Amino acid sequence: MSANQFERHRKARKKLHEIFSQADRIVAIHYSCESFYDVPDGRSPRITSIAVRNLDSGQTQSFSIHQMAEIRAIPIKQADIEPHYNVLEKEMLDAFYNYLRHNSTQTFLHWNMRDKNYGFQAIEHRYKVLGGEPIVVPDDRKVDLSRLFVELYGIGYIGHPRLENLLKENSITARDFMTGKQEADAFVEGKFVDLHRSTLRKVDVLCNLAGRAYDDKLKTLSTWKEAWGISWKTAAYLAKKHWMVAGLSVLATVVGAIATIYKSVHQIWGGSNP
Repeated sequence: MSANQFERHRKARKKLHEIFSQADRIVAIHYSCESFYDVPDGRSPRITSIAVRNLDSGQTQSFSIHQMAEIRAIPIKQADIEPHYNVLEKEMLDAFYNYLRHNSTQTFLHWNMRDKNYGFQAIEHRYKVLGGEPIVVPDDRKVDLSRLFVELYGIGYIGHPRLENLLKENSITARDFMTGKQEADAFVEGKFVDLHRSTLRKVDVLCNLAGRAYDDKLKTLSTWKEAWGISWKTAAYLAKKHWMVAGLSVLATVVGAIATIYKSVHQIWGGSNP
């Protein structure tokens, strides 16, 4: 376990350096949606807002239901938006996929957007349901910051829910930030503006956390040894895996043996002098 954590930490640290070496092409992404646990008829959850924030410049673009409603002069209230929801959601996703079409080289930094419940695939599926043709973002242009932190600091680096606890541990203000449960409740209550603000806040938080990790200033519950997986087991693992380390280990042993022999001979001959 320790040896594996050493390798994971090393690779994760390298990945962070790669990300920040091309920060102008990295964008944090997050979206809010209807609860995927409580949809009564089994349909895909409706999406309310999506935000993307450039890691280098901080420039942020967003796509939301209430913005589409405002353009159509529809009051931003649940009762007024509900009859037009599918049309507004389709127009919102049209705008989002148009953004993807014109930013085809960007890599997306996200938090747990991994499957059809919540993730890129879920957005793609929802767009298909509404009659759109989604652009599929290749997996090599997605970086899950949640998993990257596990690899960087170890599985016990913070308690669940990890994102909320990281904010507390690092004294980052939770202004406008909603938990998943709070977002689900806000959707039911038609608080689309609040959902949009939460989405914007979360892409800001992701960039903040990534920057602190890159600067090696992110506070977690892991010790330095736990994050690196430092132990005698790690040393033995590296000695077996890397011939140079093994060679140096053998060389150190030989040098130590020679030094011991030299010291013994010196004592014998030195002791025989009058």
